[in-house]
Amino acid sequence: MNIGLFTDTYFPQVSGVATSIQTLKDALEAQGHQVYIFTTTDPKVSKDADEPHIYRFSSLPYFGFKDRRLTFRGLIQAVEIAKEVKLDIVHTQTEFSLGLIGKYVARRLKIPAIHTYHTMYEDYTHYVAKGMLIKPSTVSHLMKAYLKSMDGCIAPSERVKESLLSYGVDDIPIPVIPTGVAIKELGSGREDLHAKYGIKPGTPVVLSLGRLAFEKNIAMTISAFSEILEQIPDARLLIAGDGPAKKSLQDQVEELGLQDAITFTGMVDHDQVADYYRLATVFVSSSDSETQGLTFIEALACDRPFVAIHSPYLDQLVTDSAIGKLVDDYDGFIDAVLSYLKRPDSKEDEQVRRAAVKNVDADTFANRVLAFYKEVIQNYKQDEQADDSDQLNDDEIGYIKRLLRNPFRRN
Repeated sequence: MNIGLFTDTYFPQVSGVATSIQTLKDALEAQGHQVYIFTTTDPKVSKDADEPHIYRFSSLPYFGFKDRRLTFRGLIQAVEIAKEVKLDIVHTQTEFSLGLIGKYVARRLKIPAIHTYHTMYEDYTHYVAKGMLIKPSTVSHLMKAYLKSMDGCIAPSERVKESLLSYGVDDIPIPVIPTGVAIKELGSGREDLHAKYGIKPGTPVVLSLGRLAFEKNIAMTISAFSEILEQIPDARLLIAGDGPAKKSLQDQVEELGLQDAITFTGMVDHDQVADYYRLATVFVSSSDSETQGLTFIEALACDRPFVAIHSPYLDQLVTDSAIGKLVDDYDGFIDAVLSYLKRPDSKEDEQVRRAAVKNVDADTFANRVLAFYKEVIQNYKQDEQADDSDQLNDDEIGYIKRLLRNPFRRN
């Protein structure tokens, strides 16, 4: 099968979406399928770089979200490439520039198009012109317009599916397919992190890893850790990642006088994350906006438990305290972290974690997505009366206008 993945976010950008796409690409190619990535240019990638099956289109940083990019040309080129490689299906991973191009390509080639809804935009609208361009109340209209005429939409978790249904997206299949993890790639030993960060072997280490965004609520982790130190004074907290909240979080650490106990590592390359998980005693997340569990599965794959806030996805994943503990409030978060820092792991704990992660490894993930591709292709029927023109429908035009209008307009 020839598969086109259309995304605004891809390596070398570091994000859960980029990792998910790479995991899917590698697993599908391992089964003999051809996967083509249609994505944005990136300052870190030379124009002359040899990237087989990866096509990059001219792009600019997305205002309000500088480490993400939007393509501003390449519509006809994308169609020509798609024809040349004989795509069987389009799979969009973004609702923005490359997502719209992917929809157009599918229409021109008369092939089905599906989407994966990765991001709960109600939690991110403040990045877009400080909420003046896209407001939480408009997300449902935008998503319904984008998914119009799509042949299916993958939801990484039940929470995402419930949100889509609440938006009124109820006329296409929405299978729940959790994002997988390429466990074999999570090697270790690339760098001695104990030496790098001055951590003695045996020191209790708490790890927070991910984008440093305000909705991730990392400030709560820092505050909770200040109280954890009262019981375990030699504990360390590593905050791995980068993002708009970094300065605010660093200020918080300085105000608490915890510079010696809390370390900001900066951005961590994906091929290094396993070393960070394995350095840790427990992985933590105080975010209440997670829609899928990539970092949690990575922690389990590296044989580490986690502490997180209750969510529909994690409620299904956490079936044993060896896997993790889910909490509802600040005090519960502190108690759960302390419980892992104070108790040693057992062989039984390791066995439970291995069984839990097996269900969402890369091969299982790819097989579920591939089964959906086949279902969609089988059910796809090209309307003989379909308009072959280059025109978008009214809903799509309205969608684009909402994205591109002047964010400072009053009406």
